[in-house]
Amino acid sequence: MAKKSEKELSVEEKFELIKRNTEEIITEEELKELLRKKKNPVVYWGTAPTGRPHIGYLFPALKIADLLRAGFKVKILLADLHAALDNVPWPVLEKRYEFYKEIIPLLLQAIDIDTKNLEFVKGSDFQLKEKYVYDILRMSTLVSIHDAHKASSEVVKHGENPKISGLIYPIMQALDEVYLKADAQLGGTDQRKIMVLARERLPQIGYKSRIEIINPLIPSLIGGGKMSSSKEESKIDLLDDEKMVEEKINKAYCMEGDPDNGLLPFLKYVLMTIKQDKGESFLVKRPEKFGGDVTYDSYEKLEKDFIAKKLHPQDLKKALAEEINKLLKIIRQHKERLESISKEAYKNN
Repeated sequence: MAKKSEKELSVEEKFELIKRNTEEIITEEELKELLRKKKNPVVYWGTAPTGRPHIGYLFPALKIADLLRAGFKVKILLADLHAALDNVPWPVLEKRYEFYKEIIPLLLQAIDIDTKNLEFVKGSDFQLKEKYVYDILRMSTLVSIHDAHKASSEVVKHGENPKISGLIYPIMQALDEVYLKADAQLGGTDQRKIMVLARERLPQIGYKSRIEIINPLIPSLIGGGKMSSSKEESKIDLLDDEKMVEEKINKAYCMEGDPDNGLLPFLKYVLMTIKQDKGESFLVKRPEKFGGDVTYDSYEKLEKDFIAKKLHPQDLKKALAEEINKLLKIIRQHKERLESISKEAYKNN
């Protein structure tokens, strides 16, 4: 069956599309009201150019696609100053911004998002303006050190001796909603405390609170937390070659029959979502002596077979590595230029 075009979607259909694969929406009623009142609301998703992006970024990219289909105008904030506040050295900041500016559009193209329908914004282009800085100072008189530290604890690398920069970070993220003229913000569960801080504090300086759309995080390949740019073994880097992808997937923690691993969430939130939207199946190739090839049209059936030990981890890993390599194909076409920028951006790492 053909998908409905954006114009044919009802308010309820738009809402369900936005809600799918999310952890929480603060609040659902506010989102429904926004969809009823505004034809093309604005949402922003921000990313600070810190470590090199990984395949976990495909998840928010898919949510961006959902929001576009639901009629939103999407602004992507490349938050260079936030990266500096999170301990990226100032001398390489511009190069890291350049790397993200090049690779994020390619990531979106990898899942067939037309980047012409998006607006990319550089943080420092508006965050250094007088009124914005004035509002930082206004917010700083309302937010305690305790609250700022708590809000940013899952995002900023505070360390044993936290810097003031990490406490400014959540205040700026709250203000970004205002200065990007956003009706809503999209972010991961690690951003939730900052989002709640924004909802509580923005009205105190005369701005309305925004809707917060929160997605889960893709877990580490090796277990123990989220997939992280700073932990090479935990992630598939967007510039990893085919062999490296296969090696990392093979080493990933994935016990037979145990769904608590880093591979199934990627399948659920990313790969099977892509497959279902395209009307495709996920193919797992197996020798006849092990049951022959098997296809999955839904994540639920795949997980059920995995738990029942009808789908072996090694077969799953091989199929998953193949699919990831297909997704990264368009990025690899630009690998030489990206590696050149990366060499400068991450030369001290």
